This record gives sequence, structure tokens and C-alpha cells, in this order.
Amino acid sequence: MKHTYRESQSGWAKRGRLAFTAGVVMVMLVLQACGNNANSAGNSKSAAGNTAGAAGAEAAGNVPAVLNFGFIGSNKLNLPGGAEGWGLYKGIIQEELKKHGITDVKLTGFPNGPDQTESLISGRLDFGSLGDTPAIIAYASGAKTRLIAQTSARTVGYLIGKKDGPETVKDLQGKTIAIQKGSFMHRYIVGLLQQEGVTGYKLVHMLTPDATAALARGDVDATTNTGVPALKLIDQGYTRLDDASSHPDLLGSSATVVSEEYLKKFPDFPKVWNAAREKALADLKQHEDEYYQFLAEIGDTTPELAKQVSPISDIKDTPFTEEGTKLLEGTKNFLVEEKLARKDFNISDWQLQ
Repeated sequence: MKHTYRESQSGWAKRGRLAFTAGVVMVMLVLQACGNNANSAGNSKSAAGNTAGAAGAEAAGNVPAVLNFGFIGSNKLNLPGGAEGWGLYKGIIQEELKKHGITDVKLTGFPNGPDQTESLISGRLDFGSLGDTPAIIAYASGAKTRLIAQTSARTVGYLIGKKDGPETVKDLQGKTIAIQKGSFMHRYIVGLLQQEGVTGYKLVHMLTPDATAALARGDVDATTNTGVPALKLIDQGYTRLDDASSHPDLLGSSATVVSEEYLKKFPDFPKVWNAAREKALADLKQHEDEYYQFLAEIGDTTPELAKQVSPISDIKDTPFTEEGTKLLEGTKNFLVEEKLARKDFNISDWQLQ
């Protein structure tokens, strides 16, 4: 260590400074003792309250003004569906977050869950809503996230065959199927083929637009899809081989996860977010027609079709339900058994109730 004083300076100068320092320390100790005595005389509760208040103020001051939220999908409004999307669309959630120092919510749409979890792990996102499968796989791989809500437990995946191709699931023996690796639909198709006893198939990873194009060219025998895009393909003459509504254990669910790093800055975020979301849901239920029109706009479809694939009744009004947790547990067990998830864990250890 480099010294900033001359080692040749006289001993009395050193001793003088030491004596002065010791004196200052003694004065500080006396003042502290006096303060403690005063508190013990009847002000200890007040002092503790002031300390707690200061800590609370400090915690509130540490909440970043910008909240970075990721969701699955891409649309002209740059918004998700559900109560979250409605609340952000109407400004309900923003108003609630402002009470806690958050003045800006930045939204980013992702093509799939694995891409979103990468952004969450890297710190580009604070939290996000995605399918349960990629969220579970990420956590099992060591991602520092916590599950704060499961807002839907009825995501229906579709298995769609090419024109003049397979007619049944069993016809996929030895065939090629396009999937989004690590997504809910990956879990659905593997589980379905296992139940149907289909083997020798080949899974190729493709994002949905690429898979749809490959299906049209006949490069793959089948692909998976969800919601309005799946129904549009069926309307265009592609073969509906199966959908998860016939397999309750293969339904998907949503997962809202927050990074542990962000929780250090805002420990009360789960409670605040879920309360804001519930307020948005209550408003949504008072404007059902407008909500389906909103879904139609972000999904490039009609309100009637939006109502068919995303009914309000599917939206959960509490962060967690027994039904949803059971589905999460089943999905996690399947992913572990198939070695799609790196390690087993307790869902309760991941959840923040």
C-alpha cells in the first residue's frame, strides 16, 4: 500500500494525531451513550419508528422509475392480452405503479419464451409473462426468478398437419414436426405423441412464422400453433390432427416471473403488481365488448374469434389457484422426466405467495 505521509516525520506528531483521534472517538461514544440513555428513558419506541420509517423511505427511493416488462407476441399496439394488457391499454396499471415511484413501463414483445427468459436473466427485463414450460425450464437451469402469478391455466395447443398429409396423430410415425423448442407447445407435442405411442418422429425447432411457411411448402409434415393463428390455418384447409382441449393434463398455463435482482430493489413488487392487475380485471369485466375489440386489434382478427379463443372466463382473478398449481406441478414433473428440465424442484420454493 502506498503511504501518503512521510515515514521520517517525528514520533511526537504521530502521537499527537493519535491522541486527537482517540479524543474524538471518546466524544462520539459519550454522545451515543447519552442518546441511548434518553431513548431508554421513554423514547426507544419513537426512535425505532423513525428508523423503520427511514428504511421504508430508502426502499421506496430505490425503486427504479422505469419498469421493463416482457410478453409473448408481436402486434401494432405492443401489448399483451389478458388483464395485464387491458390495464396497460387503459392506463389503470400505470396509475397504480406511479404511487410507488414507477413512472414508465417499457414493454417488449418476444417470439417465444426462451428468448424472453434470456433477456430476463441478462437483466434487460425486470419481469415478464410467458408460458409455464419455458419459465420452468429456465428456473430448473438456475435462472434467478420467482413466480408471482399464474394468470391463465387453459392455453390450448393445436397440432396441424400439412394439406394432403397425415390424417391422424398416429400418422406422424417417422414424420417431421416443427415446434418452438422449449415452449409450451414443445411439452404438449411430446406428451401427446407419448400418449399415442408414436415414435421415430423428428422435431425441428422453428419460430411460428417459419414453421407455418414450412408447412405450406410441405417441408414439414405437421406443426404446432395456438389461438387465432391455429384456427386460421384450419380454415385454410390444413388438417387439425389434435388440440390440447382433449387432454387436460397437456393444457398450458401462463407464468409471471420477476428477477430476484429486481426484487432486491422493490420487495413489495409482487403485491403491488397483482393488486394493479386485479383492479384492471375488475374494470375489464365491466367492458367485455370493448375488451374483445381490443383483443381483436392486437390479434388481427374479429371480436367473435377473439372471444372464442380467449374468453374472459379463462382469466384468473387471484395470483394462484389449486387448479393452476396442479397443472404447473404436472408440467414440471413431465419436463424433469423427459430431461427437458435440468433438475427437479418444489413449485412452492419458486412461488412467492
